[in-house]
Amino acid sequence: MPTAAAEKTLDSRLEALLLHHEVDQFNAAYAAALDEQRLTDWSEMFSEDAFYTVISRENADHGMPVGLIYCDSKRMICDRALALEKTAMFAPRYLRHIIGNLQILGRDEDAGIRARANYAVIQVLFDRPEAKLHQVGVYHDVFRRLGGVLKLAERRCIYDSLLIDNALCLPV
Repeated sequence: MPTAAAEKTLDSRLEALLLHHEVDQFNAAYAAALDEQRLTDWSEMFSEDAFYTVISRENADHGMPVGLIYCDSKRMICDRALALEKTAMFAPRYLRHIIGNLQILGRDEDAGIRARANYAVIQVLFDRPEAKLHQVGVYHDVFRRLGGVLKLAERRCIYDSLLIDNALCLPV
């Protein structure tokens, strides 16, 4: 018969496994929304006070907040999604987001669930036959559970690529 300590350890391991799976499924849905250019759906994955940025590794390492994309609220994220869907003009493209090596870094009742995952974005422009690695980097995330659903309170996309081959039109 397992001891109370052994049962508690098993319960915490199962809880950690379920949380890892839930964040992994969130990231799969996030990638699908962006790959299918469902930007309204993408914007709904954030909390109202969300922070989203796409920033170079060099700037992140030096504490410089300037990024290719900088949104400090869900309203800014929604504005960006609406602008891209309705008014932006850029060459048609297909994207594939590959997200992996997910790590759950910690869990705080106040701060939320801290996680990180590597990402790669592969892009195919309609007028070019080859797929190109568009961007590679790491997500630094804070998730919150709102109404029983995970939402991003913060996503910092820190890219390692020195140059972005084409304009960064769509979010990563």
